[in-house]
Amino acid sequence: MPMLHDFDPPAALLELCELMVRQPLLVLTGAGISTPSGIPAYRDKEGVRHGRAPMTYQEFTGSAAARRRYWARSMIGWPKVYQARPNAAHRALARLAAGRRIAGLITQNVDGLHQQAGSEEVIELHGNLHRVRCLDCGKRLWRSEIQAELEAENAYLQGVEAVLAPDGDARLAEAYLEGFRIPWCPCCGSDLLKPDVVFYGEGVPAEQTEAASSSIERAPALLVVGSTVMTYSSYRLCRSIAERGKPLAAINQGAMRAEALLNLKIERPCEQVLPWLAERLGSA
Repeated sequence: MPMLHDFDPPAALLELCELMVRQPLLVLTGAGISTPSGIPAYRDKEGVRHGRAPMTYQEFTGSAAARRRYWARSMIGWPKVYQARPNAAHRALARLAAGRRIAGLITQNVDGLHQQAGSEEVIELHGNLHRVRCLDCGKRLWRSEIQAELEAENAYLQGVEAVLAPDGDARLAEAYLEGFRIPWCPCCGSDLLKPDVVFYGEGVPAEQTEAASSSIERAPALLVVGSTVMTYSSYRLCRSIAERGKPLAAINQGAMRAEALLNLKIERPCEQVLPWLAERLGSA
């Protein structure tokens, strides 16, 4: 990554900088902000999904075999998320928030890296992979506790290598699933323990939806960072800000579902652009 003094800002970035000088913006982040931290994204720069479709909510809740497959793969893939650390883009957003250049932060990511970087009051649109919830009794647990149980009960998987996939998943051969022991709720004994994230086919919780909608109503403009906004929950926010006649900007490399709604777009790596903005606006 080039040093900040070597960074040549495009005209759209200078325009964004001027916009942020006048008023703080609401920010919506996606997978592209976390890929420099080593967390794989679901889609490529053209918005095309990598590999096979992720497990749906209906599949997970309706099949014990599906839950066994999910937890076996997650046992291998989770450490990558747990060990990930915020990158320059996460830290820059926290600096911008501290300098009152950001009016709020909504993320589609489930990795918790914004909070680790120091951002506060983050609206987690799709939940947080660091938590686990029992679908029967509502008990919430830390994912790290579940990992310890999984590793103790399935020692035969220790050291198995697999290709990592988004959101703590891994591509694990079916042969490894036989005999895998899934986690059980310590409160009610149910086997319906689920990561506290929104699966495909599952609706975004009303609390997050309402918080995001309220933020859009109050915000003077919206900045999308590292997202194709292919999911409806994020596209709806872009459409909502545009319908209100407020500016919609993006820092994203590649195609976006909201392309036609954008007032400006910066196609540069967010881990370069955001630190430049934080440095520039810190002295503005």
